[in-house]
Amino acid sequence: QVQLVESGGGLVQAGGSLRLSCAASGRTFSSYTMGWFRQAAGKEREFVAAINWSRSRTYYADSVKGRFTISRDNAKNTVYLQMNSLKPEDTAVYYCAAVIDSGSSWINALDAWGQGTLVTVSS
Repeated sequence: QVQLVESGGGLVQAGGSLRLSCAASGRTFSSYTMGWFRQAAGKEREFVAAINWSRSRTYYADSVKGRFTISRDNAKNTVYLQMNSLKPEDTAVYYCAAVIDSGSSWINALDAWGQGTLVTVSS
């Protein structure tokens, strides 16, 4: 079993920045590719970014490429999402998860979600 606790969300004006954190416990964190997803009100959860265990590869949704940066600290069992140049359309609850690439999409590898952290971007 894995436990995930997201934090760092809040209210920010368009153009601002936030840094999200996800603390993981319960499994060997460093062996997993970790990712961030988000879910806006009334919409399906969507992939945002992922980083492999060695931090040698990162992946981003086109909508956040160039604005968001994913990173991880395996010693702290924590994954981060630095979000810059935020837009109102980034407003959502953000979740982290261990992920795998199904070939056509990123999916939750362990079927475990944290409680999420709410990001609200005002225009």
